[in-house]
Amino acid sequence: MSPYRLIVSVAIPLVLLSSHVKADIYRFKDKNGVWHFTNIPSDPRYRLYIKTGGMKAKQYIKKYESIIHKAAEQFDVEPHLIKAIMKAESAFDPNAISESGAQGLMQLMPTTADDMRVNNPFDPEENILGGTRYLSLLLKRFKQDKRLAIAAYNVGAKIVEKHNSVPPIPQTRRFVERVMRYYMEFRKRAAKRPNYEQESRPNK
Repeated sequence: MSPYRLIVSVAIPLVLLSSHVKADIYRFKDKNGVWHFTNIPSDPRYRLYIKTGGMKAKQYIKKYESIIHKAAEQFDVEPHLIKAIMKAESAFDPNAISESGAQGLMQLMPTTADDMRVNNPFDPEENILGGTRYLSLLLKRFKQDKRLAIAAYNVGAKIVEKHNSVPPIPQTRRFVERVMRYYMEFRKRAAKRPNYEQESRPNK
């Protein structure tokens, strides 16, 4: 047997095999020679492997705008923050599946989806409403501290409470910074164009 054995990770999201989904694919090889593939590069070792077409972020926002505002009003969460979580978690791909098993636009873990009464995590409305409900509970739990709520969304509330700050976990810290950056970008965009959100809502 050749010593140069190639091992391919089976942790490839099934969504990547669907001809109806267009998402960039990333990969990296670990120290054991195992290739890992994903459409959500949560690890800094991932590098772009396949570039695919698809809608731009603005097009996705327009598509889901009415749902985002419904969730924002229902759970008293800023729509800019909802969009930032969606962009960071799934890049607005409703069929996204992470290696850890998180699903849909706001990347709900199965247990969280159950707790938030989400029957189909791949349904955009169910996912956004469920994810926003969960985010609202975290904001209340951490007294509206966005950074702590975002960290808890990523790593769990108990770990954040244990540290009483954003935990010293590189992936979580990167996630918090990324979400906050997107949040500020969406806020600035709305401030420059007061009618931006109204314009981007789909016609009923």
